[in-house]
Amino acid sequence: MDTIQYKQYLSLLERELIPAMGCTEPIALAYCAASALEAAKPHIFQKLTKVDVIVSGNIIKNVKSVIVPNTEGQRGIETAVAAGLVSGNASKRLEVLTSLTAQQHTAMRQLLDRKIIKVVPADNDAVLYVEILLTFEDGTARAVLEGTHTGLTRLERDGEVLQSAEATKIAQTEKPALSVKDIFDFAEMADPADLEPLVGRQIDCNLAIAEKGISEDWGANVGKTLLEVHGGDIRSQARAYAAAGSDARMSGCEMPVIIVSGSGNQGITASVPVAVYAKHLGVDRATLLRAVALSDLVTIHQKSGIGSLSAFCGAVCAGCGAGAGIAYLYTRDYEAVAHTIVNALAVISGMVCDGAKPSCAAKIAASLDAGVLGFELYRHGQQFMDGDGIVCKGVDDTIGNVGRMAKNGMRETDKVILNIMCGC
Repeated sequence: MDTIQYKQYLSLLERELIPAMGCTEPIALAYCAASALEAAKPHIFQKLTKVDVIVSGNIIKNVKSVIVPNTEGQRGIETAVAAGLVSGNASKRLEVLTSLTAQQHTAMRQLLDRKIIKVVPADNDAVLYVEILLTFEDGTARAVLEGTHTGLTRLERDGEVLQSAEATKIAQTEKPALSVKDIFDFAEMADPADLEPLVGRQIDCNLAIAEKGISEDWGANVGKTLLEVHGGDIRSQARAYAAAGSDARMSGCEMPVIIVSGSGNQGITASVPVAVYAKHLGVDRATLLRAVALSDLVTIHQKSGIGSLSAFCGAVCAGCGAGAGIAYLYTRDYEAVAHTIVNALAVISGMVCDGAKPSCAAKIAASLDAGVLGFELYRHGQQFMDGDGIVCKGVDDTIGNVGRMAKNGMRETDKVILNIMCGC
């Protein structure tokens, strides 16, 4: 790997590994709402008469059942938008709801009681789309977010464009070309000093919320249940801590998470199990940083062909990434990493995403189990071969097949899931 490519991969991690408090879809709504309000100046919040919210189906799906953090346990699109409006601080991006005062909580409840927030599905094919139009007594403001959870493509005040960008250009700047061999080479040559501010922060931050999930009651307590049922073997510990982080996050825990591919659950899954295994093996910090960077990039590589949101559960990508990271900890061998990914994808590909909610923690545990199984098969000289279902020769080609299935083949699945969730 040359210096230019190394810097591209490092820059990719810098863009991807960002903090978010709460599930990223409701937080993206809050961020878009706060951005619209900032664009509205000099119009004032007290003169707000109507809030139109136009969102894609996957936003509806992923906001419906998850608790919006710092809202006193409330759920839903209206709650996320109202919280973003009263926060009024778009500069915090996906941490826009980090601190709401008692006065702001009161303002949020009053805004919701007025019932001026109207939500309608977007009339387009975008997978991730949020449009918020604020109507005041003396004017309007509009914000549009597309493609990524922070991808503002348009800001307007009274019909005048203040900011504009093409969603396709935003998406194209996000990811360089990826391959598993290049990812492995990057991990091998990575300077720990370059990784520590990014990956190190991810490890420490996500382990903290995992500890919170283990020590307290959150959601269905998947993580705690795994420990109680299966005891303390390393595989159970890794699954339990990853699931516990999601237990807490999906149920409104106000601790931040470092996300991957726009997802806190994927950020947890790609990092926490690898850190648990690293502690068990007694590896040094530098090797842990490299293994988690590899896990992150393998996750991103898989998601690149799928898209930010789909009917394909993103925990599968991160579970396979974590399996690859664990294989790296044990072997520092490319073949082990590549075969682990293929084996894991052969087992778990096809798990559906039916929105953000407490059961995401259990899906994380199942995905990670497949990732570890993929490595164990390799260690025992076993592998799934070219022609076994969607598996084909070459790890990158197999990843490409999964991407085609998820992005193209599961479009109708996504629509059916949304109709079921909305009672249609």
